[in-house]
Amino acid sequence: MKSISRKKIDELLFSRNFTKFGLDLNPVVSIVAGLIVLLFSFFALVTPDKTNEVFVQLKDIIVSGSDWIFILTSGFFILICIFFAFSRLGNVRLGGFEAETEYSDFAWYSMLISAGMGIGLMFWSVGEPLYHLAVTPPIYENADPAVSAMATTFFHWGIHPWSIYALMALALAFFSYNKKLPLSLRSVFYPLLKDKVFGILGDIIDIFAVVACLFGLATSLGLGVQQINSGLSYLVGIPFSVTIQVILIAVITFIATLSVVSGIDKGVKFLSEMNIKIALIFMIAIFILGPTGYIINLFSNSLGAYLNDFFSASFFLSRDDSTWQGSWTVFYLAWWISWSPFVGMFIARISKGRTIREFIFGVLVIPSLLSFIWLTIFGGTAFWINDAIGGGLFDVVQNNLPIALFEMINHIGADGSLYGIIRGGLSLLGTLLVISFFVTSSDSGSLVVDNITSGGKLDSPTPQRIFWAAMEGLIAASLLLAGGEQALSTLQTAVICTGLPFALILILMSISLFEGVHESYKKQRLLRHKRMYKKIIKEDDEL
Repeated sequence: MKSISRKKIDELLFSRNFTKFGLDLNPVVSIVAGLIVLLFSFFALVTPDKTNEVFVQLKDIIVSGSDWIFILTSGFFILICIFFAFSRLGNVRLGGFEAETEYSDFAWYSMLISAGMGIGLMFWSVGEPLYHLAVTPPIYENADPAVSAMATTFFHWGIHPWSIYALMALALAFFSYNKKLPLSLRSVFYPLLKDKVFGILGDIIDIFAVVACLFGLATSLGLGVQQINSGLSYLVGIPFSVTIQVILIAVITFIATLSVVSGIDKGVKFLSEMNIKIALIFMIAIFILGPTGYIINLFSNSLGAYLNDFFSASFFLSRDDSTWQGSWTVFYLAWWISWSPFVGMFIARISKGRTIREFIFGVLVIPSLLSFIWLTIFGGTAFWINDAIGGGLFDVVQNNLPIALFEMINHIGADGSLYGIIRGGLSLLGTLLVISFFVTSSDSGSLVVDNITSGGKLDSPTPQRIFWAAMEGLIAASLLLAGGEQALSTLQTAVICTGLPFALILILMSISLFEGVHESYKKQRLLRHKRMYKKIIKEDDEL
């Protein structure tokens, strides 16, 4: 595959951009994706009951008939990542033989975790382990109940999501930095479609990416705002309601817009590093104040169980009743897939200069381990408290999942060993952390969507970034209003619907990526041999 010239890209793609009134965007991608979002939001706001009914029907159809697509494709993505990491292709450097990294390891990992997992880990770290403890999942069912529950949670938050992100990010980074194509999803299909990626076929791919990205983000923002509402309810007595949550979405989207205007280096990087520092303080505090010895024991046993049955769990398909798998594994996989254009493109933007092997291990291993530690500290503390109060914490999770984290904090040291002011401080810290992750997801998501709709440009005008930040907030608010009391189910259904077609796109992308990387490997190896040869000749001449 030959690298395409910048002049030809400008002729084929950027010449189609609309550049009047301070804008610089692909009109087909922007208008069609914008209309889909606006029409959905309109019907969700006008007929919320009907919208929710349609969503429930779609979810049942997809889970009952297409769950195998999500399960098998996710396993395929892991195998592809393993192949790239351990094969000779892992030596290929993103950006070329002499490319250098742009961000420190700490800044890189901070932005990875903030964009990829932040809100989700805050929302589910207490509730999900308790659910699996109460109802033994069909995977890891032979282990101790607490270990089985935690290993299942690891399964949903570990290698699987990060392999999806890694594969998408690797494809985007490779075709952008090594093949000099625009940083847009259409570019990864160039080996298969050639110049057609710059036409209507490429527009369709980017429209899918924008819509999937917006719905995946809206799901995370919807979960996040529910938890923010719970925290504020605990702290200052603000009612827990959809109306309050819509107001919170508006306020925090405005804050995120300010970060969007600042860009990655000033806005997103600063917030991401701040997120990680606050999260570490929060996690260490819970670890010390909670059942420390129990948490360490649970982590070790759960990690062993997770790794021992990893591949059997990865390809497990329910034979009789797919309810559990549809509500948990399929939902998560669809969520990660629909989020992959956003997280993948964001990771690609910050990963230039790293080898493919370094990139794969960095994206898969470190974030997964940090997620496991976080989940064990909060999940293990929840187990301990739930047992101490006779199952009362699980009752809270069943009735009001967003409030689970704060209910757990409220019971830490309830025997009088911990002052109420400390518990209040922890609740405040948790609320601030959710808000911070909310803002980081929103602003980085807006930057990515704006990149796609502008044809892959990294320096598009500010008004476009503001527009897409507003669109994310609008979808999240619409999903909450359409779902009412069943908002969580509506959010899950929305993400499953958008994730299905995108899973198939990712398979084609993997084939295209292999072809491109294989050619680059041969070129970089040839260049390395030429340099070694010249060095030997020079040394001989000097002798």
